[in-house]
Amino acid sequence: MPLAHAPEKARALYEARRTRVPIPPFTDDDPSLGAADGYAVQQELTRLLLADGDRIIGYKAGITSKPMQRLIGVDTPDYGPVLGSTIYGDGAEIALTSFLQPKIEAEIVYVLGSELAGPGVTAADACRATAGVAAAMEIVDSRIADWRIKLADTVADLASNGAVATSSRVVPLAGLDARLVGMTLTRNGELVDTGAGAAALGDPAAVVAWLANTLGEQGITLAPGHLVMTGALHAAVPMAAGDVFRAEFDHLGPITVRITEGSAG
Repeated sequence: MPLAHAPEKARALYEARRTRVPIPPFTDDDPSLGAADGYAVQQELTRLLLADGDRIIGYKAGITSKPMQRLIGVDTPDYGPVLGSTIYGDGAEIALTSFLQPKIEAEIVYVLGSELAGPGVTAADACRATAGVAAAMEIVDSRIADWRIKLADTVADLASNGAVATSSRVVPLAGLDARLVGMTLTRNGELVDTGAGAAALGDPAAVVAWLANTLGEQGITLAPGHLVMTGALHAAVPMAAGDVFRAEFDHLGPITVRITEGSAG
């Protein structure tokens, strides 16, 4: 049953984003909360953010790797909107003060060239609708204290989305198997982790198809130009001021972000 207090929970998350003061997990008070409850809150929170003038420019899929699914105790991904105010380009300086407890993940982003609407979307359909793919990083963040999240908590919190950095180089899918795209992540020139496209649900295109079908159940269509973040290719890495992260992807090239302290105001 959808959460009766969704607007109240959404307001609490909205204030946590504004004040950068985390809140306790909703599931502490009610361990029975599930995905449907989380999405009810997410919908209300998104409404509040759009009322502030933000806009949805795509969606992120989370919990797309088997290790993360085991950690959260689920067998399916989750999703949240990507907001225009959270987008950065390659080489961007990103302030820690924009977040509460951020971590960084390297991902493959799909850029849609045509509309994609479920149900019945296949990975092949997703590829046909894709204008190209690009190197990307997601900054995941939690407005829930100490990352003590269960599924309902992270779903409510826009699937723990903080920000997205994308390369301006969009590579056509023709002749490219995204499952086999390898990635290395370095922090200040030192190797932190590696991964490959197949970490995202076995095939990043399958993530796009899953998202189109799941959104389709809500009457939402992926539109031309929408970004789809397909999920982390490695374990999330904590960020500190002064860090320079660089992810290098086969075929897609590199993307770099620089982490600054930011203003105290």
